[in-house]
Amino acid sequence: MNSKELYAIYEQHPVITTDSRDCPAGSIFIALKGETFDGNQFASQALEKGCAVAIVSDEQVYNNYHGEKQMILVPDTLQAYKDLAREHRRRFDIPVIGITGTNGKTTTKELVNAVLTERYDGMATEGNFNNDVGVPKTLLRLSVMDEIAVIEMGASHPGDIKTLVETAEPTCGLITNVGKAHLQGFGSLEGVIHTKGELYDFLATREDSVIFINADNEHLMGILPKNVKAEYYTRDESKAGASVYGQIIACDPFLRLKWRQGDGEWHEVTTHLIGSYNLDNALAAVTVGLHFDVSAEQICHALENYVPSNNRSQLTETEHNHLIVDAYNANPTSMAAALDNFSLMEVSPKMAILGEMRELGASSREEHERIIGKLKDCPFDEIWLVGQEFKDIDCPYRKFDDVEQVKAAIAADRPEGRYILIKGSNGTRLFQLPPLL
Repeated sequence: MNSKELYAIYEQHPVITTDSRDCPAGSIFIALKGETFDGNQFASQALEKGCAVAIVSDEQVYNNYHGEKQMILVPDTLQAYKDLAREHRRRFDIPVIGITGTNGKTTTKELVNAVLTERYDGMATEGNFNNDVGVPKTLLRLSVMDEIAVIEMGASHPGDIKTLVETAEPTCGLITNVGKAHLQGFGSLEGVIHTKGELYDFLATREDSVIFINADNEHLMGILPKNVKAEYYTRDESKAGASVYGQIIACDPFLRLKWRQGDGEWHEVTTHLIGSYNLDNALAAVTVGLHFDVSAEQICHALENYVPSNNRSQLTETEHNHLIVDAYNANPTSMAAALDNFSLMEVSPKMAILGEMRELGASSREEHERIIGKLKDCPFDEIWLVGQEFKDIDCPYRKFDDVEQVKAAIAADRPEGRYILIKGSNGTRLFQLPPLL
């Protein structure tokens, strides 16, 4: 069964589920298969619970089913899901902005969406549904009400972005940056750059595509296709021809910035973002907004009213402390940026609770040693390190095996009156700490 035939069935049953515990009446169940689960084993159960159709890849499950409802056998259910999403996306002749990058892609996606929805009815990736399951899920949310879409794309292995852009078929693209993340999957920084650049490669095959690019990023400028229209944003006023220029006014602790379009007047904005590194994310959103004729007033309003969530650079005031929570993810690039920003904040006393950085492969020891070396120059009053990657590295800082040990230490020591940076890979589960501080 080809994708058009599958889509004809979807048009009769336009609700998709991949969870056999959630089977709306008349929906389609897609039996996805992973390393630790096999949805094929629950296909019959999904049909009994209310699904009208089940798409499976297990021939035995297909042959053993004798119910009245429809079961469809395909070679690969995940590919069928992607094909279905691509067919749906092609029903909409609207701008689709693809966003990827090592750091900041979710925040940039949120900022771009906030700016665009000042003028348009639009749809964007929810949360971080940015993988080969999340992107199809997002695309299938497109409706006739949507005038524009913002699709976030993540990657942890070579070829991941190529697969996602071939599903989403973006008309515009933005790579926030490239850095040392998922090195276990990519093998090297060059592997990261090549994979993220697959977004540029796809846009180079389309007519009238646009790339929004940070002119200050040498890695991105080095892979920019020559045959694609590019709109640049920069912090450097000496760079001629940029669409948007921006500068930091202050980070005290929220980012205050100013931006201008070309040689136009400056616009000042006070955001709810923590960290000077968010200037680039904000300028990206400004550049996208101007391209789509969002007014300067609307852009400023969107930036001023966006409040970050999901443990990304959030300033949280508790009864006892001021917390900077950036515990959704961590890699050498984002960790260094967080430490630099916290060092510059004119507050006291400062405490850092840092979780290990995961998925760095053979580079892990070296990168953790580099972070500890950096900490020696940071004006912090107290440093706690969490995770096995820090355990065997000689340093004067307090160490913990896991988040449970940290919780016990918080209960015993009861830190008060401090500014505390909480930063680490999601797997260290440091996001559990704010309610205790």
